[in-house]
Amino acid sequence: MRRFDSDPRLQILTLLNRKLILRSLEGERQAKSGSVLRVLPLAFLLANVLAVPSVRAQAGPPQPVVVQPGAPGEPSKTLPPSTHATLPARSHADVEFMQGMIFHHSQAVEMTAMIPSHTQNKELRSLGARISSSQSDEIKFMKRWLASRGESIPTSMPNMPGMSMPSKDMPGMDMGHETMALMPGMLTPQQMEALRKAKGAEFDHLFLVGMIQHHNGALTMVKDLFDTAGAGQDAELFNFATDVDSGQRAEIKIMEAMLKKEKSEEKR
Repeated sequence: MRRFDSDPRLQILTLLNRKLILRSLEGERQAKSGSVLRVLPLAFLLANVLAVPSVRAQAGPPQPVVVQPGAPGEPSKTLPPSTHATLPARSHADVEFMQGMIFHHSQAVEMTAMIPSHTQNKELRSLGARISSSQSDEIKFMKRWLASRGESIPTSMPNMPGMSMPSKDMPGMDMGHETMALMPGMLTPQQMEALRKAKGAEFDHLFLVGMIQHHNGALTMVKDLFDTAGAGQDAELFNFATDVDSGQRAEIKIMEAMLKKEKSEEKR
């Protein structure tokens, strides 16, 4: 209410109301019938009350208050209403994480592609389809994220058999001349070759052990990202990385349960 006290129109109305109330009280004491005296001030007061909103409306809507929280132990700051939020600067670690995770996911997709011709295990086939679908979609997302920020999109990994990604997906975005070490948890060429040669129950076992290793590597990559100062502040990347973490933890539990089931069946 303080912001309107200085309005001269409101001050006049307030003074008139006070005078009318005093006159009404005096009239009640002096007149035998004070109904008319009471009705007139009441009607006038009602008209004034109804008029106040229009007066206040002319003052305009309240301005938004922008408060910037202070650092621990420091007070908050009130900023001007014209203040605009700015996105945090993109970290180089963010870009490296996305580029590396494309390679990482690509190997998982390649591993699942072996399932139809290497095993008849329905449970493993279902799991493989789930992993292939989710990680293929995530690869598309990571490529879009990099492209929208003008960053290069990896299409091949030198000296890594089976780790090429067709450049037709992203023409002109080849990183084939850059050297990138294996991401955490990725299977070595020897492990991938052993998986290709295996069939049936042997393949099932190697696949589960290898994919658990692979998923744990992805969890390490997410942890390393968030442990890096200034990294992981991008909203899209943050949501993606946390989804990778929760999704792959859930799949690790599924695969560990499948391995336990495999061992129990061997004992029979």
